[in-house]
Amino acid sequence: MQHSAVERRVADRRQGSAWLAAADLETSASRALLDAGPWPALLLDARTLQVIANRHWQQHYGPVSRPGLRGVLGSLPRSWCRPLHGLMARMSGHGQSVTETLQVEGAAGQRWQLHLQLNQRGQQASGWLLQAVPLASQADAGDGLPQMQVRQSMLDASVDCIKVVNVDGSLRHMNRSGCLALGVSPDEQAFGMPWLDLLPADIRGRGRRALARALAGRNARFSGKSVVDGQAAQYWDNLLTPMVGPDGRVSGVLCVSRNITAQREAELRLQRSSEIDALTGLFNRSAFMRRLRRLTGRSGGGRPLGLMMIDLDHFKHTNDTLGHPAGDHLLRVLGRRLDAAVGSQGMVTRLGGDEFAILVSDIDDAPALAQMAERLRLLAYQPIHYAGKVINGGMSVGCALYPHDGGSADELLRAADTALNDLKANGRGGVRMYSLRLLEAAEQAAGQLRLARQIVRNGGVQPYYQPKVRLSDGGQVGFEALLRWQERQDGQMAISCQMDEAFADYELAVGLAEQMHNKVLADMASWQRQGLPVLPVAINASPVEFLRDDFAEGLLERAALHGIAPALLEVEITEQVLADRGAAFVVRALHKLKDAGVRIALDDFGTGHSSLAHLRDYPIHCLKIDRSFISRMECEPSIRAIIQAVATLGPSLQIDLVAEGVENIRQRELLLAAGCRLGQGFLYAPALPAAAVAQCLGKLNGPPQLQVVGY
Repeated sequence: MQHSAVERRVADRRQGSAWLAAADLETSASRALLDAGPWPALLLDARTLQVIANRHWQQHYGPVSRPGLRGVLGSLPRSWCRPLHGLMARMSGHGQSVTETLQVEGAAGQRWQLHLQLNQRGQQASGWLLQAVPLASQADAGDGLPQMQVRQSMLDASVDCIKVVNVDGSLRHMNRSGCLALGVSPDEQAFGMPWLDLLPADIRGRGRRALARALAGRNARFSGKSVVDGQAAQYWDNLLTPMVGPDGRVSGVLCVSRNITAQREAELRLQRSSEIDALTGLFNRSAFMRRLRRLTGRSGGGRPLGLMMIDLDHFKHTNDTLGHPAGDHLLRVLGRRLDAAVGSQGMVTRLGGDEFAILVSDIDDAPALAQMAERLRLLAYQPIHYAGKVINGGMSVGCALYPHDGGSADELLRAADTALNDLKANGRGGVRMYSLRLLEAAEQAAGQLRLARQIVRNGGVQPYYQPKVRLSDGGQVGFEALLRWQERQDGQMAISCQMDEAFADYELAVGLAEQMHNKVLADMASWQRQGLPVLPVAINASPVEFLRDDFAEGLLERAALHGIAPALLEVEITEQVLADRGAAFVVRALHKLKDAGVRIALDDFGTGHSSLAHLRDYPIHCLKIDRSFISRMECEPSIRAIIQAVATLGPSLQIDLVAEGVENIRQRELLLAAGCRLGQGFLYAPALPAAAVAQCLGKLNGPPQLQVVGY
């Protein structure tokens, strides 16, 4: 709240009378106080030179047209100026507030008494009050009585509550507005009672601290409230100023209270509107975070607090097929259902997009929270109608319990988010409670992402090459380039290969792939310059690398820059690439690569959603049987039958078959018996650095066989 310069002067003033400090609140208030009196009066601010004259002064002496003392003296009869100026000079410089009177003669022999009051701080005057009272009226009323009446009238005319509090906390004086605000009749002899007892119980602590500060000689301020029977509560901004006597001691405290009820109500309305989500009418993220921090910040913990993080399944599909109005309708209906089901037991929030959060108070334990989450999740399966159609939906819910899963708001949020993300990564739909296992997996994933960023930033990719061989005689026919990098473990340089999470992030996957491609192609170019018989090299491509529809162009351009023929390259993809988002980009890229002479291999065949239609519809040159099949074929006849069936199918489709993970002679013999010609694994060689590959190539006799189909 902004306050005028005059209010700040009141807050700074530690000397002077209670009346003058109250009258000096602000220009409009001061003028109203002065106008309430029956005699000419004005205020002069010695620092700003501002002059405030009441209507009686202007009627008698005209408006004050100039600032400062010259303006004041210029409006008075000339015979008054010299004695008044001399009196003001004598009053200044004493370091304390003083009051003097001066009798002067006006027109038609009328005698006036000028009451001059100085409010002074140190050696510098800060404010003057000048009041002209007809001497006859003063004599009729008794000495000093008109001045007291004028001051009381002026105080009572103020809409602010003005109180004077004794050093013992008792009430010395209060104007009419203060009496009405605190429910005290102006006619009652209530003065002398403890001031704090007039305040509501929940406000007294603030008032006590502010009063102690003022009694120590410092300005103080606090927000207060008054409650009178039969009336709505009123809110006040209380400014406390110490009143210092001639001996330098605090003789009392002036408290000026301004009614800020209307402002507070406007602020509350604005706050309420800022806490509501415009689409659903639920609380929004900012309100949710304030509530969560308040509940988790309570000392002593209290009863458990449940948190559910909700994500709508396939919400984008609704927007794409039925339009955003349908999606908005879905959010509104589900929001109302959730809010009605939770009721007073918790707080339902729309965080944004298709994300909701629910805080549940006084939940017994984790099973109770999971049971409630499952009941709420089923609300999404009840039909929601829009434009004559039924919108089918589903929800994924991640749950965490305070303080068991997190002792702070941030920890609890992270726990619920971890549970939700794990659920979404494993198929969506259902309820997942947070556990330490999920945290470890999330931390491992985050560690992989940090490491990947560091590798991309430092150019740390190191390709290693695993030989592909003929199972019959072990002759090398090609290599698979495997992404590796060096990381320090126990003070030694070790080779690591765990980077799954990075290849789900587009920027990281593309950054790693570009480095990998350039280094593989550079190694191949180096082998060519050495005159070695270079064999085809396969590189792996993750699904997200195809999303910008420039994968083929980028790879072919890099190969051309290094002078590598496309026929020496093979791209390995998984079946997930053909079923994931951007599948159309993948198909276009594969056909462009095939047309340029690059071979395409389908990796991990037999895992996931395998489909023979992929072999028919896509340009596939090679199938790679996953190592999980190879490891089980020795003891499971059904696995051997599957491998034999695929091996029989390959030649008729002109597709090569490569077995991954061949580790012993028995596996080799079974694969040859099944009709599989090619393989790779530790039985023949581990992944090798570029220098070791050069040595292997140097031992080959004759040029390599570079066919589009077959090795």
